[in-house]
Amino acid sequence: MTTIDADVLLPNERMREGAREGEVIQIHRGDQYAEEGDEFELDGETFAVVEVRERTLGDLTDEDARREGMADLDQYREVLNRAHDHFEWDDDSEVVLHRFEKVA
Repeated sequence: MTTIDADVLLPNERMREGAREGEVIQIHRGDQYAEEGDEFELDGETFAVVEVRERTLGDLTDEDARREGMADLDQYREVLNRAHDHFEWDDDSEVVLHRFEKVA
């Protein structure tokens, strides 16, 4: 187990706030930023990374989008388009799921 920087895994304040409130429990990133068992801290609360696995954008569902604090997959796509210059959704693009939970 390693302690990681929350800012590296959760790259913006909206994601960090969502995690603190329990509305964001996972994030997909283009690269792997943590290992299962790694921990990070937000405002004195500890979170553990409980799952890390490779997927493709085409694998993502509305439920995945909700777990990342979005209403649905359409909103998720819109946010990705705004956040990344020259982003184009490709169902075959590989991403890495990082799922986490608060440590009791």
